[in-house]
Amino acid sequence: MEDVTQTPPSPEQQEAQGGSLPDDIRQLATDARALAEAEFAYQKARAAFAGNEAKRIAILGAFAAVFVYFALMALIMGTVIALGPVLGLWGATAAVTGGLLLAVLICAALILMRIKRMKTVLKDDKPD
Repeated sequence: MEDVTQTPPSPEQQEAQGGSLPDDIRQLATDARALAEAEFAYQKARAAFAGNEAKRIAILGAFAAVFVYFALMALIMGTVIALGPVLGLWGATAAVTGGLLLAVLICAALILMRIKRMKTVLKDDKPD
């Protein structure tokens, strides 16, 4: 049987095969720095894109809210005009206003109910 134990290569053999360990570590550090800079630039570009898109989304949302407001005003005015011949102008105005106030009361009751439920859930039951 032959002796299969191998001796480690000498520093001259290592350098001939591809450089020394300190050179490899320096190259690895250089590569890591380049990768980190590229990743930073990529994330910076993503953040800039997201910021610009968020600004555009907010502007479009504001326009949509304004248009919804105008649509609701048109609906309310149309309802008053449609009820005018049946209830008279003052009666139609009173009926539409009463309906809107009823909707406000229902929303307020739901808000109060949810606040009460939230307080109950978040209540701290620890004894002092």
